[in-house]
Amino acid sequence: MAALVVDASYITACPSSAQAFKTATLLKSLNVNALITGEVGVGKRSLAHYILPDAPIFDASNYDELLAALESIKSVIITNIENSPNIKKVLDALSAKNIRVVATAKSSYYNKDADKFFSVKFEIPPLRERPEDVDALIEKFIKEASLLFCSKDEFKVKSFKPDLSQNSNSLRRQVMINYLLQDIQEDEIMEIVQNYLVERLGSNNDYKKFLHLYEVPIIRAGLKRFRSQLQLADKLGLNRNTLRKKMADNINYLEKGIK
Repeated sequence: MAALVVDASYITACPSSAQAFKTATLLKSLNVNALITGEVGVGKRSLAHYILPDAPIFDASNYDELLAALESIKSVIITNIENSPNIKKVLDALSAKNIRVVATAKSSYYNKDADKFFSVKFEIPPLRERPEDVDALIEKFIKEASLLFCSKDEFKVKSFKPDLSQNSNSLRRQVMINYLLQDIQEDEIMEIVQNYLVERLGSNNDYKKFLHLYEVPIIRAGLKRFRSQLQLADKLGLNRNTLRKKMADNINYLEKGIK
């Protein structure tokens, strides 16, 4: 099945995401209120905008702004309704003014007033349950990166483990960073580290405090390349005990980065 791109954060390459899109397509022609739930970055806002393309979008936390806007609109998209300080008052205003609404909320959200108000409720599964969508999104984000960085180079980083902690949000960031870093030069690396440090220096122990910024990457890279602490110690000009001490000192960072 060919993937349909709704926008950067919603692709229908797998059956579950395709079904959610079919539901959204049906809702375009129905004058009903709908609630879309799911984790951050799964495409809730994208589908809401697809259903009501001309409706203004408000975050539920912007309570006063939202209530003021309801005085003059016929439809609205409300995101993150779990953040509303008074969802009942908002829903009452929507009902009184007969305003059509598509709202989004986190997966675990439940409110008895919202449950009665929304005629249609459906959930978008997380990307970890949509492997076909992950592959399609990576391909899309690579194309975005090549345009953003004005590069025609092939994406060389093939083996990274997709970061799905925030679904498409974290995956897009990961692809962009990997694409940018694949041809980075020494002076650019040093400038990045300099910019990171310039606002963080100021204590009496800064050299030791930030030494891991050098040691951890070189240990990670060496272990990945040589697969042996003995060989790595030899290549770094260290004895094994010194290498082991450095690894022990940086164990928390190393455990995060070694795949």
